[in-house]
Amino acid sequence: MKIDAVENIKGALEAIATEQNRISGQRFFKENVVIIGAKSSDLRELSKKHYQLVKHLTKQEIFKISEQLWQTGVLELSFVASDWSLARKKEFEKSDFEIFESWVSRYINNWASCDTFCNHTMGEIVVKFPELIERLKVWATSDNRWVKRAAAVSLIIPARHGKFLHDIFEIADILLLDKDDMVQKGYGWMLKSASNAYQKEVFDYVMKNKSVMPRTALRYAIEKMPAELKQAAMKK
Repeated sequence: MKIDAVENIKGALEAIATEQNRISGQRFFKENVVIIGAKSSDLRELSKKHYQLVKHLTKQEIFKISEQLWQTGVLELSFVASDWSLARKKEFEKSDFEIFESWVSRYINNWASCDTFCNHTMGEIVVKFPELIERLKVWATSDNRWVKRAAAVSLIIPARHGKFLHDIFEIADILLLDKDDMVQKGYGWMLKSASNAYQKEVFDYVMKNKSVMPRTALRYAIEKMPAELKQAAMKK
């Protein structure tokens, strides 16, 4: 049954994919990402449709199917895996973090899979169990660029709602001097999201660190700020 679920949705995606969409999608990545070539709107529809066929299964069974979807290495199927794990958010337990952590470290190899999974599934579990944010701080020290990015982007949605500012600054401190542009964009985005509720605090953080903060991260962090604050932050 589990293998059938994976093969069925992969077959359905291949049936609606086009070479044009595949080539177009690849342009967004510097890495060689395996893309089938389905449009986002069609993918969302298929994900919902095929979830209806398996929603009666237990959370553990859904997670096993999700892992099989991750194991295919196909970009679109990583999005389906993220959708299906998120669908069980009301059942999340603290111990589920171990499963999610293994997916991040073993299967994520591009920014889109990282952001889709971490913004939502990871964001939900750390809001439910805030003590898990300490684990994100460990992620931020990883040698894996995607694990480091995941440490930051897992807090994007909580940050928009004014949560975890102290932890956000701690993770930003750990990642502050990172030379990887994907990591810089990730923690800059986290700071930008935090600026929704804490503009002054984020601005002060940027001003305190702007002499060493990579310009990519800085530009992301101040993107939503008024022009005069942007000018002050960008001034060398």
